[in-house]
Amino acid sequence: MDDLVEVKEVRKIFKGKGKSPDVLAVDTVNLKIKKNEFITILGPSGCGKSTLLRMIGGLEKQSEGIIYLARNEITGPSANRGMVFQAYSLFPWLTVEENIQFGSKIKKMESAKKKAITQQYIELVGLKGFEQHYPKQLSGGMQQRVAIARALANEPEILLLDEPFGALDSQTRLIMQELLLTIWEKTHKTILFITHDVEEAIFLGTRVLTMTSRPGKIKADIPITLEHPRSYKIKTEHHFIDLKEQLTELIRSESLKSIELQAQ
Repeated sequence: MDDLVEVKEVRKIFKGKGKSPDVLAVDTVNLKIKKNEFITILGPSGCGKSTLLRMIGGLEKQSEGIIYLARNEITGPSANRGMVFQAYSLFPWLTVEENIQFGSKIKKMESAKKKAITQQYIELVGLKGFEQHYPKQLSGGMQQRVAIARALANEPEILLLDEPFGALDSQTRLIMQELLLTIWEKTHKTILFITHDVEEAIFLGTRVLTMTSRPGKIKADIPITLEHPRSYKIKTEHHFIDLKEQLTELIRSESLKSIELQAQ
């Protein structure tokens, strides 16, 4: 498979205000993401996971280094990168259908194609029959389905998700994990997914990256060889449990380092 994203020697320094010191958030990250991969990133709080994702999305500018998408340098936001955040980011005055069509309208997509793509993703995320509902009429999980469908309907080269299920209750979160995995198994869209949840990272990913405590670096890059299609039952298998133990220890050790540094 070809490399879709390449992160080369990337560092991010947040400049301090007044007498506050500068903060090195991300330190010398090198990363390659191939087409059709589902990459999940784990790390302790404040390690720079979201900052790294935002730099790939073009929402943050790296202090040093360079990031490529399909061999083109990323210099800012673009429709070729779809983003979904933890906060529900739908337009409350638009219906489900209108929210999903928003990017297509900006791109001035031909009407018949726009309608076909919208319906395709409405059905894929299980919202058929809710096309004319407004966000306030939907549950949190349903709103995130709309957000995912809207990002996919714009036909991006990569989908970037920053803890999209973090605000959901545990049962809805499990259902959303299965839904997103089913979407990936059907579309093989390249996905980069940030999470604090070790089980979620293993269940969804084809690779799990772990990051160190701040300043964030890539500590481990672990391939996930669990078979597809996957269901929640795979979480009880020995290989899944072994991976969970390995990754939990990696994250725990970095979290302890972070706590020790804060206490100094």
